[in-house]
Amino acid sequence: MPRKPNSPFRPPQKKSEAIEILDRPARSSRGERGGARDDDAQPQDPNAHLNADPRGPRASRGGRGGSRPAGDPARRADAHVSALGQAERGEGASRGRPQGQGRGRNAPTTLTEPERLQKVLAQAGVASRREIEEWVIAGRISVNGLPATLGQKIGPGDRVKVNGKLIPLRFTQRSPRVLIYHKPEGEIVSRDDPEGRPTVFERLPVLRKGRWLAVGRLDFNTSGLLLFTNDGDLANKLMHPRYELEREYAVRLLGELTEEQAKSLTEGIQLEDGPAKFNTLRDEGGEGANHWYRVTISEGRNREVRRMFEAVGLTVSRLMRVRYGAVELPARLKRGMWMEMPEADACKLAGVAAPQRQGQDEKRVKRPPKMHRTTPSPR
Repeated sequence: MPRKPNSPFRPPQKKSEAIEILDRPARSSRGERGGARDDDAQPQDPNAHLNADPRGPRASRGGRGGSRPAGDPARRADAHVSALGQAERGEGASRGRPQGQGRGRNAPTTLTEPERLQKVLAQAGVASRREIEEWVIAGRISVNGLPATLGQKIGPGDRVKVNGKLIPLRFTQRSPRVLIYHKPEGEIVSRDDPEGRPTVFERLPVLRKGRWLAVGRLDFNTSGLLLFTNDGDLANKLMHPRYELEREYAVRLLGELTEEQAKSLTEGIQLEDGPAKFNTLRDEGGEGANHWYRVTISEGRNREVRRMFEAVGLTVSRLMRVRYGAVELPARLKRGMWMEMPEADACKLAGVAAPQRQGQDEKRVKRPPKMHRTTPSPR
């Protein structure tokens, strides 16, 4: 049969299995209404066979031909597992694709092992692990549109929201940032104070992502070393009681401490919230009514050092923290000033490997840290 002019010649093609399946008459399961409508297929489109799945027909569910299978990652209870791109039965590993990933040729193909929700959010600087656990219990966190559960694991492609706000997550190891701040008296370690007192956060540099987390607290009238980090996992490691990181304080007392009082403080005394004791207590001398001592303690309860001396009848006139764990307050860091810990030291503190630097980056890392003084903005 001669073909019409201006009509492109198309060689005959063998019908694929998918086209043959689409050409089969649909079985009527609803009487006169005919076959059930397929959510994915387009029976009214003459080019529907071009979008057919070459893997063959999909399994029916509940007698409804062509509906979504029960194994669809978007509807399964373990959607966070499917989002990691794990290969399903009968498919090659290359078919798995995380939800939310691009489909271009430059899309990443290497998948990351899933991590616990609390750990990922803490590393992102959202909050500490303890706070995140409380938010999960309160129903403030969702994963892929479903309420999060304690211990749930998430991976690349999972959509995590806190109070309805999408949180950008990174699954690559990054170096934590740590600030060393010399807190003066008259500042509160809180973001919001009903009394309107100045807070330590007003002096810190602004972070583009995440937020600064205070490692422990110091009283309004207590000065000295205060650490901040953008890594919630590191903050948890430095604060959790099971790690028993030692704190050292310089204490000025009104009057001298007797041997009997010193012995009771190192052996243990009873406070309102339980027993307490100093690990060490050392006399640092002094003149007149003011006498200095150095004490170390392995916990950080509210006003614990002051309450321990009050329990033996002495008043603390000045209290200053000079060490937290392995971090000491630098002598050249004056009150109200902060400095950023070198990257290698911050990684060592967190127990992670420091990234290798070359060229200009290596020279920049070896520079001595700078001291900064930030003036709080007027209220």
